[in-house]
Amino acid sequence: MRRWSLVIWSAFLLACPFLWGTGLQAAEKFPNKPITFIVPIEAGGGGDVQVRPLAAQVGTLLGQPLVVVNKPGAGSSIGYREIHDSKPNGYTFGVGMATIVANKLQGLLPYDFRDFTMLGGYMMAVPALIASTKGKRNFKTLQELVDFAKKHPDEVTAASGGKGQSWWIASVEFFKKAGIKVKIIPQEGAGGFSVAQVAGGHVDLACAGLAEAKPQIDAGNARLLATFGPRRPFAYPDIPTLKEVGYDCKTASLVSCVGPPGIPKDVVEILVKAIETAAKNPEYKKFLEERNNSISLYQTPEQAFATYSEHRAMFREILGQAGLLKEK
Repeated sequence: MRRWSLVIWSAFLLACPFLWGTGLQAAEKFPNKPITFIVPIEAGGGGDVQVRPLAAQVGTLLGQPLVVVNKPGAGSSIGYREIHDSKPNGYTFGVGMATIVANKLQGLLPYDFRDFTMLGGYMMAVPALIASTKGKRNFKTLQELVDFAKKHPDEVTAASGGKGQSWWIASVEFFKKAGIKVKIIPQEGAGGFSVAQVAGGHVDLACAGLAEAKPQIDAGNARLLATFGPRRPFAYPDIPTLKEVGYDCKTASLVSCVGPPGIPKDVVEILVKAIETAAKNPEYKKFLEERNNSISLYQTPEQAFATYSEHRAMFREILGQAGLLKEK
């Protein structure tokens, strides 16, 4: 009996390292703790509002919460730096927008989308053109704006995102194609600041996301003139797209999830699958399209990379013409 006891005990000791190793692997299975999710714009901005339901569902799918941390400033460069410089273990990732392309072109960052781990796109953000009802111009239609601006160059004022940023580029593209000269006044932060300038009657126009503009439009402080999107807004079916009235403006912003470079392949696969599932959820698609005039559009990491490459080509041209291109 004693001999058999020694045999069993010896076998147990020999097996322990394997058992401990299995337990360690199980304990380290990704993810086993909350994940930091960085949004590089201020809380309450359109991009922030639009991504929070997605982040919540991704957390549910992963079995760990995504803790949203807003890191606005410097054209989103602060947030991008934090994502890029974080440990490549999957426990920090966040939002990438068109600024992840434009910032390097302007010299604001030493890297762009090619230097991150691409995790997939989840929507295409398109801006809207709004006019103040509180200022001295009070444009009622897009054609009225264009006619006035052609006769009065540089008299119309327009708020936009920071110089060289997404909605600033959109403004420049439209004004050029319309053949008008408008005084663009860049704002710090996202579209909410531009909308506030319009609502207060401080500028005539603004290029901003409909998510930020809708409350002021509904309150009567701003008027929607047109959308840059491929279809009319769900909430305002009588408002035309720019293309419908003869201006084929292609400015848009793919919004994606990105992480630091070097995330292990198996972790990337887990994150990509969760993001894809959440982005394709019918309820999330409905949330985006009915409330924010954004295009629900899932793109694989490879497709997102290709879209940002297209953004880069167009942005280089516009920034070069404006004298803002710093990248060789």
